[in-house]
Amino acid sequence: MDGLGSLDFLYAPSSDVAADVRWFGEVLGAEVVFAIDSGGTRVAMLRLGTGGPPLLLTDHLPDDRPIFLYSVEDLTGATAALEARGWSAERSVDLPPGPATTFRAPGGLRLAIYESSRPFVVDSMAGQRDF
Repeated sequence: MDGLGSLDFLYAPSSDVAADVRWFGEVLGAEVVFAIDSGGTRVAMLRLGTGGPPLLLTDHLPDDRPIFLYSVEDLTGATAALEARGWSAERSVDLPPGPATTFRAPGGLRLAIYESSRPFVVDSMAGQRDF
């Protein structure tokens, strides 16, 4: 592995996902791909501009910094390769599209890599608007 895979998503914390979805849509012209409320957790996917990764706004991230989420073909191998370079895995999580490992850069930047074992899940949420 020479580096990270492609940047697929940017997870961003929000204290009011519904208000942010309205603002991004009305002020910046973002396309709302989905806005889901599941068990009191809100997540919305927005597309801004052209060519960049979608923005996922969520109210359940454990701190105030966004997470850059990169896809890799082999999560176990990519995690081992990054750890061999000095990165410390922070935690393993199961995201809707597949398992992920999070890391924190020395300056606090949050990154994650994931293996897209369920690529259909994100597409299946398209068009859902709970708020």
